[in-house]
Amino acid sequence: RAVQLVRRNHDPAFDINGIDLHDAQTFELLCRGDTTGVFQLESSGMRDLLTRLKPSEFEDAVAVVALYRPGPLESGMVDDFIKRKHGQVPVRYDLPQLKDILRETYGVIVYQEQVMQIAVVLAGYTPGEADILRRAMSKKITEVMAAEREKFMRGASERKVPEKKAAKVFDLMEKFAGYGFNKSHSAAYALIAFQTAYLKAHYPLEFMAALLTSEVNSTDGVVKYIAECRDRGITILPPDVNESEASFTVSGG
Repeated sequence: RAVQLVRRNHDPAFDINGIDLHDAQTFELLCRGDTTGVFQLESSGMRDLLTRLKPSEFEDAVAVVALYRPGPLESGMVDDFIKRKHGQVPVRYDLPQLKDILRETYGVIVYQEQVMQIAVVLAGYTPGEADILRRAMSKKITEVMAAEREKFMRGASERKVPEKKAAKVFDLMEKFAGYGFNKSHSAAYALIAFQTAYLKAHYPLEFMAALLTSEVNSTDGVVKYIAECRDRGITILPPDVNESEASFTVSGG
């Protein structure tokens, strides 16, 4: 709906799938926590996380979706992630092989896919075996875990990984796997979140009109977003038999 309004009022060729994922205005909006109406990023807790984290690239937006859950928040993992991003805590990798896997998350294991990649790279697991390990870790299946530890240590030893470091990495994987989120799911959510944030940053009138239309059957929703419009200095005009359409539209800027 917002895209239709943008095409009608500004650019007939506007393509939401062609927007710049490095767009500075969108990141400024995210860093301010100005995300009322933005997919997945609307709650007060999420806005607080955004203002602390200050996302500066799309990968940060993907991580935010994965991190805003009870496990990571309660374990101190989120605070650690933020401190590492802002250089308050140095980013260290126990083994050089982990750098490529964990660089985008500042050395913190955030995604289930990272657990699987570590098992493949350090211990020679096949992707299928790594998925079994991921499942056992996330569900904390004790007997499977004992067998997996043995297998991981054996595979790491064959690849000349020092025993102490291999054991430490396995413990880390085990600790984070319970909190790990599926990255492909998180990336899809983050893309829609970024697209809605982009619309809000660049086309606030069209965005708010579409948002109000989407809430038209909820009095609470309409009241909430009309208040948001007023806070932003956007005038809400009353219904007009000569001007109005069935849904909310933008009139004369």
